[in-house]
Amino acid sequence: MRVLIAPDKFKGSLTAVEVAAAIAEGLETAGVPSRSLPLADGGDGSVAAAICAGSDARPVSVRGADGRSVDTEFAFDGTTAVVEVANTCGLATLPPGVLAPLTSSSYGFGQAVVAALDAGARRIVLCLGGSASTDGGAGMLAALGVRFRDDAGRDVDPTGGSLTRLTEVDTSELVDLGGVDLVVATDVTNPLLGADGAAAVFAPQKGGNPHQVADLEAGLAQLARLLDTLHTADGQRGNVPPADESGAGAAGGLGFACLWLGARRVAGAKFFLDLLGFDAAVADCQVVVTGEGRIDGQTLAGKLPAVVAAGAAPRPVHAVVGQSLLSDEKRQQLGLERVLVLGEMSDADPSRDPALSRHLAAVAGELIGRQVRSPAAAGR
Repeated sequence: MRVLIAPDKFKGSLTAVEVAAAIAEGLETAGVPSRSLPLADGGDGSVAAAICAGSDARPVSVRGADGRSVDTEFAFDGTTAVVEVANTCGLATLPPGVLAPLTSSSYGFGQAVVAALDAGARRIVLCLGGSASTDGGAGMLAALGVRFRDDAGRDVDPTGGSLTRLTEVDTSELVDLGGVDLVVATDVTNPLLGADGAAAVFAPQKGGNPHQVADLEAGLAQLARLLDTLHTADGQRGNVPPADESGAGAAGGLGFACLWLGARRVAGAKFFLDLLGFDAAVADCQVVVTGEGRIDGQTLAGKLPAVVAAGAAPRPVHAVVGQSLLSDEKRQQLGLERVLVLGEMSDADPSRDPALSRHLAAVAGELIGRQVRSPAAAGR
């Protein structure tokens, strides 16, 4: 009996690597061998998951969300690079407790993309979760060589708060992206503008008050107007402007800039299972353990545990989660054998205590190990 451990992160508590290690410890205590495949869905932790699956860690120094230098990394396997917003210019690069809704920039993400190009990547997976900015990806485009100017012809370092000053875009020095497959791995479907757009939906989460949200919306609209006067960077303009495309509002509008560059959007969870080699990893395993910080009815809509359960069938799949709002009926629909909830295993709140979360995840792993070793499980 061998178990594949394939969890996502427990956001704000444990990385996917830490979750997998804790569950593996518990399974070992129960005498059950396992292998780990920490997963991601295109959000924060995607680079770490790719490295854990065998890609090389490539160090890179970039500008964080507030302009300070950040030493980070991207993943590269010789062909495909994985770069992410979270570890380059995301909320995690700001000082603790500090938000900067108008002055944060996606420039550092663009620097990581340039580093991946310089390394020879022919496919770049753009992971947009955890962003701090609402600059429509203008910062990323600036790092890629696009120049933005105001009505006096002066260069503007674009941030969410400076987009309304832009009156001119110069793409003459845009890096050559010919022959490079750009992939946006995200399940976010919001457009760039409007009530469901990047500013209205996501800027408040990044510290934006109602007045600032209105300013950011105006800036994104200005950026969209300017770039709409140009062809998409790959010369393949579709019938739908990039600003209106599904996913354009991801990561403060970074999705818009990526689509303008010619990127294709894919469902993050399914793409990462393929990228990280889930089918090969599960082939010699008889049981699968997955998990994430919170599981609920929305999980059925293509979130990672649902994709893992579908890919693992007909093997039994157990889930270890921080919190569950899943009914028993939905659990069965997901194809989950059992859901172990860390929040129900302690009077304390494990989501606020990483050490407690690790301990409880190990306990959950041991419980699963005992179950799969039982005669009833063996005869299934």
